[in-house]
Amino acid sequence: MTFSHLVTAFFRSYLGSECGLAANTVASYSDVMRLLIGFACERFGVEPEGLRIEQLDRDLILEFLEHLEHSRRNAVSTRNQRLAAIKTLFRFLARSVPELLHLNETVQAIREKKTEHPPPPSLTVAEVSAILAVPDPARLLGARDRALLQLLYNSGARVQELADLNVADLRSDACATVQLTGKGRKTRVVPLWPETLQAIRHYLTLRQHAGIESEHLFLNVRGRPMTRFGIGRRIGELAHQAARACPSLRDRPVTPHVFRHTTALHLVEAKNDLAVVKDWLGHADLKTTSAYLEVSLRRKRDALAKLPPPPRGQPPEQPQWKQPALMAFLSRLSRGVMLPTPRREPQLQSAQTT
Repeated sequence: MTFSHLVTAFFRSYLGSECGLAANTVASYSDVMRLLIGFACERFGVEPEGLRIEQLDRDLILEFLEHLEHSRRNAVSTRNQRLAAIKTLFRFLARSVPELLHLNETVQAIREKKTEHPPPPSLTVAEVSAILAVPDPARLLGARDRALLQLLYNSGARVQELADLNVADLRSDACATVQLTGKGRKTRVVPLWPETLQAIRHYLTLRQHAGIESEHLFLNVRGRPMTRFGIGRRIGELAHQAARACPSLRDRPVTPHVFRHTTALHLVEAKNDLAVVKDWLGHADLKTTSAYLEVSLRRKRDALAKLPPPPRGQPPEQPQWKQPALMAFLSRLSRGVMLPTPRREPQLQSAQTT
């Protein structure tokens, strides 16, 4: 079986059918494979159809990763993500062609680069409120934007999950919820605040009055479903407008994922159980959710650092009325307070007899 046949089977049979990955994840794998095959073809001077599997050895993979970092200026995190995709491909190749077991082992042995993990960007409650105040709910697009922002902050949904939402995914009775379909087509149900439900109902009412019918929840100006890119662009525009009233938003890139981080952090700071936050956000691993607990603790330490320390680094002195008499006495001495000279009692002179 040729390399091109194996790659085709990797995408059609393995990623699509067997793993059931979402279309965006498959597209990400495709980008990696196009870059790797293009790099290998240029390195060996062959066309893609003439590439042999044996040529994609450990040394070539390492050269490709260096190329990503230095020529394409990919971040270390991106490099590691693309290495993970390559390892997935080679596991599939080894399973399909037993002769490639040793080649797979050498590729799996390539280590990821260590990366710094800066705290995820998030918004304050005041910043979220400033962005929510921008749309005009009296207009159809303003009502859509208000409902979009409200649902994004309420649910902490991924942008693709919002783009895929249908009206049928909403439950608007006494127990209002939304069903989100995340990575690996896993679904989760998130409760809705009354404000969120009201904003969505208002948007759907205006849409109905405008004669717009669609099973999709969020539509663009042409009446078509909003894409993840369209939602991201609109969120950025609303945040830019909100910066006029909220200076802390100036020159800050605000994306749907920043809202997701914000929801996670605010849920943690509200002292919700981490397992609840994990299910709320659809995380596969509790370790991912734990990162927000570390951010919350860091914010508390930063707030503590802004408090003025006690004078000279010593604990504040107790009021003297609470101090024992001896300690009050010593405290006055330490401040250089001179003690009053005790009065001398007059001496009685004995009467002299004459």
